[in-house]
Amino acid sequence: MSPLNSYSKVIHSLKNKLNFSKEKLNKINLFVDLVLSYNKEKNLIGKSTEKDIWNRHVLDSAQIVKFIDFYEGNGVADLGTGAGFPGIILAIFNPNYTFHVKLYEKSTIKCNFLRYCINKLNLNAEVHEVNIMNVKIASNLIVCRAFKKIPELLKISRENANKTHKMIVLKGKNAEKEVKKASIKEKIVYKLANSITETDSKILIIEKDTKQRWISD
Repeated sequence: MSPLNSYSKVIHSLKNKLNFSKEKLNKINLFVDLVLSYNKEKNLIGKSTEKDIWNRHVLDSAQIVKFIDFYEGNGVADLGTGAGFPGIILAIFNPNYTFHVKLYEKSTIKCNFLRYCINKLNLNAEVHEVNIMNVKIASNLIVCRAFKKIPELLKISRENANKTHKMIVLKGKNAEKEVKKASIKEKIVYKLANSITETDSKILIIEKDTKQRWISD
């Protein structure tokens, strides 16, 4: 598929399937331009993924809005946000000013870029330049994409996050195999949803209650 056809298809999905408004689509266009411009000198995303940025990065990130209630809880924490996928996309979509988007990233270069984007796009989001293992996460929702393997995410959930929280993790084709392997050591009841960007990719959704038990979504 040509870049132009991919762009048109993604815009159609964002507008008609995920309910992004014209104003929010304009912000995404500007954000993509910023990513590609900065990526000429800084390694924000893989150079090989630039031509497919709309499907591989934008739509892949945007699809999780279907699983988020932006009027429930105190906000979302994006772990290892990198160039802002999915965090910046979620901040653009977010209709509730009291729902805070927190972007966790340890790279100073990427954090500076994220702060610039937040200011440029006038977004309700904040950047935390930290190693996630050294902080406490107060958000009721945790999301991540291409960050860490499931056992490491469970450890972060167990040791660094609120007792009651939901996790949404964008995973590749080995998602089910990986989560089943993790379940051998720690009981996990989970839901796997199909990705709309890649046939074999999955969206892993797990939730933890106040008694530290993993429960189904």
